[in-house]
Amino acid sequence: MFSRFQRLVGFDRSMALSSAALTALVPLALLFSSLVSRLGGGKDIADRVIDRYGLTGDGAEAVRDMLTASGDWTSVGLFGVAFLLVSVLSFARAAQRLFEQGWELPPLSVRNTVNGLKWIALLAAYAALTGLVHATLGRRPLELAAAVVDAPLTAAFLVWGGRLLSAARIPWRDLVPFGAVGALLLTGYSVAMSVYLPHLFNSYTNRYGAIGAVFAMLSALFGAMLATVASAALGKEVQDELDRIGRGERPPDNEVRQQWDTVLRQARSRWQTTRGQSVLGRLGRRH
Repeated sequence: MFSRFQRLVGFDRSMALSSAALTALVPLALLFSSLVSRLGGGKDIADRVIDRYGLTGDGAEAVRDMLTASGDWTSVGLFGVAFLLVSVLSFARAAQRLFEQGWELPPLSVRNTVNGLKWIALLAAYAALTGLVHATLGRRPLELAAAVVDAPLTAAFLVWGGRLLSAARIPWRDLVPFGAVGALLLTGYSVAMSVYLPHLFNSYTNRYGAIGAVFAMLSALFGAMLATVASAALGKEVQDELDRIGRGERPPDNEVRQQWDTVLRQARSRWQTTRGQSVLGRLGRRH
C-alpha cells in the first residue's frame, strides 16, 4: 500500500486535486447561489455551509463574502461560461489521472471529456444529496447520524465515479474495495471536520482576513483528497490481494514488513538529503 501510494505521488496528487477542486467548486457554488436567489429557493450556499459547520464571527463573514454571488451569475457571458467549463473539466481530468495511474491505464486526456462532464453532474447530485442529509440529520452530536447515512452514498459515488472517469475500463468489482475504504475514511474525516473546521476558518480569517477562508477551504479539501488518494492506493492493493487469493497464490509472510522497511529507508534518505542541504546553506551564509 505504501509503495503504491508513493507511485501515485500521493501528497502531490492530493494537493493538485484540492487546488483543482477549489477552482472548480467555488464558481459552481456561486452559480448555484445565484440560481437559488433567482428562483427564491431559500438559503444560498454560503448560509448552508455556515449552518452545517456552525461557523460564527469572522469565519462566517469570510465564507459569506466568498460564496455569496454579487450580481447576476446567470448572465456571466461567454468568458464566464468558458472559465467555468475549463475549471470543472480540469478538476475532472485531475481525478481521471488518479484512476489511470492507480489502475495503470493508458491516459485518455481530453478524449474522455464527455465522461468528465457526467462525473461533474454526478458530483453535483452527490453534493445535493449529502447536503440534504446533513440539513435533516446534522444537528445531532458530531453529525454521526448524517455521517452514517452519507457512507453508502459516498461509496456509490466513488465506485460510479471511478467507472465514469476510467471510461468503463475498470470493472465494477475492482472498484468496490476503493469505494468501501473511501467511504470509511471520508466518513471519519467528515466527522472530524464537523468539530475542527469552525476553528480552522476562524483561525485563518483572524490571521489573514477574508483570504483566510480560501486557505481554510483549501486545507479542508486537501485532507479530503488525501483520504481519497490513500483509498485508491489501499483499495487497489486489497483488490490485487483478493485476486491473488482467488488464484491460490500466497504472498510472503514478510511482504508488509519489506514494504514498510522500504518506505522507512526512503524517508531516511530524503531526511538526510534535506538536512545536508540545510547545513550547506547555513555554511554558505556564514562565509
